Amino acid sequence: MSLTKEASRSCFNVVRAVGLKVLKNKLSEYVRLAASGETILVTDREKVVAELTPARTGRADRLEDARLAEAARQGWLTPPVCRPANPHQPAR
Repeated sequence: MSLTKEASRSCFNVVRAVGLKVLKNKLSEYVRLAASGETILVTDREKVVAELTPARTGRADRLEDARLAEAARQGWLTPPVCRPANPHQPAR
């Protein structure tokens, strides 16, 4: 199911809805759509249960970096403090 709304001089984003069974069978297709900027509503028996959205701006590209950044945002990991090679030089 695809909903598209258009008004004169403006265009709204396309919002797609997909059931769990179809999503399971075509997951890579829907992930590519989300990565390209679309929001995908995931439904189970006509009830919206989740959303696939593009990654947030500033999200790390590599999985390991994204996990570390998320852990730091949630507060259960503290990034190390870099100390300057010269102790009289201020840290950046």
